[in-house]
Amino acid sequence: MTCAIALLFTLTRSPVAAADGLTVGSKRFTESYILGEIVAQTASGAGETGVRNTPGLGNTGIVFEALKTGAIDLYPEYTGTIVREILKREGDMDLDAINRALASGGLAAGVAFGFSNGYALAMRTRQAEELGITRISDLARHPELKLGLSHEFIARADGWPGLRQRYALNAEPRGLDHGVAFEAIAAAQIDVLDIYSTDAKLVSFNLKLLDDDLGYFPKYDAVLLYRADVPQRFPRTWQRLQRLAGSLPASRMTALNAAAEIDHIEFAAIARTFLNDGIGSATRPSLMGAIFAPDFMRLLLQHLGLVFGSLLVAILVAVPLGIVAARIPALAQPVLGAAGLLQTIPSLAMLAFLIPVLGRIGTEPALAALFLYALLPIVRNTHAGLAAVAPTMRQAALALGLLSRECLIYVELPLASRMILAGIKTSAVINVGTATIAAFIGAGGFGERIAAGLALNDRTMLLAGAIPAAALALLVQSGFELAESMLGRYGAPR
Repeated sequence: MTCAIALLFTLTRSPVAAADGLTVGSKRFTESYILGEIVAQTASGAGETGVRNTPGLGNTGIVFEALKTGAIDLYPEYTGTIVREILKREGDMDLDAINRALASGGLAAGVAFGFSNGYALAMRTRQAEELGITRISDLARHPELKLGLSHEFIARADGWPGLRQRYALNAEPRGLDHGVAFEAIAAAQIDVLDIYSTDAKLVSFNLKLLDDDLGYFPKYDAVLLYRADVPQRFPRTWQRLQRLAGSLPASRMTALNAAAEIDHIEFAAIARTFLNDGIGSATRPSLMGAIFAPDFMRLLLQHLGLVFGSLLVAILVAVPLGIVAARIPALAQPVLGAAGLLQTIPSLAMLAFLIPVLGRIGTEPALAALFLYALLPIVRNTHAGLAAVAPTMRQAALALGLLSRECLIYVELPLASRMILAGIKTSAVINVGTATIAAFIGAGGFGERIAAGLALNDRTMLLAGAIPAAALALLVQSGFELAESMLGRYGAPR
């Protein structure tokens, strides 16, 4: 299996790892998408090196791991997150102190954009006024209120655990995607959500920020977190990036966020118009226009590459494993059990684990994860297909003078071929859907649209990614069913 994974990586080297240029990353929420695009386009303008933008990589843990391993060179971050979540310190630290702490890891922070975007809690304005709630401490008097908080906020050290302790809150929050939480609060399914202080939806959803009266949340000044060698590797590019320092006051950042979330302008277009000193406008595309946008072919090819690249190597590994399980009964349970165990690992957890193991983001960890998920159906069906071959068929073949290996190739595998092909079909269809998760680590595919749609709570963008992925799954399934039919008609015996 190790050799197969090595072969997979050799055949499909990730652009992130292969490129000798500057790689910009971002997290999976609106503001980070926009800042990542602004940074990437600014760096490209220097003309010194190739610049790759890998947007929406996930939460702090995933993006920071990508930075440490060199899979990306820099990404927008916030000083409060660096202090609390990365350095595991308490209180506020200025930029000089942060850099002294980061130096041992070969990292640095700089280029303060000019605004602070701290965490806050918000409620529907009308409900807050009716209950007389203006401060976070007021929530302790209303344990009946339903909290819907982002998964990262619930887990991170500077989020819910410390906030609950500081304010003596007894509520049990529901974990929700940040974009979905706004729909939930508008529908009164939740009463309180975590929000960023420059979030455009404060106005559009008529929300009230609750005063952090006990001063729990630290300062969250937006900066670039980067590998310390970037200024030396790309001096002209780094000099150009300095222009971004102080260029984004909070009001301007809020307006850029609104352009994405309310006007539904693409992140790249927002960055271009900002760098040209304007916010710009755009008409919202129709669903068909969003599906067949200019990036359709690129995303399709990336999606197909992930699905069939991983499937090819899975076949080369899983079929022999299935044969071993069928020929050596003592190994059947361990082989099938190991393949089944891999299926139980959540896809995002698998990707998060593979990033530090492989030392990169993008195509390679995505292919490795899809390869591992594709093993079980093929191994299981190969084993079942061979086990279903009548012993008399094998005995007759051996009696005719065929060697055991020849009996396997010319008799048993042809008889089991329809069952094996059914397993390959199952793996392919599963991989089409699972490949959408790969976008969260910069591997591309239709998941890019789904991730952006979740960040923006934009149903059109979500459907523009989900519909092609679903259609591709149906096409793949139909193709394999046609192959099964032809195999039954012209190929292996029934």
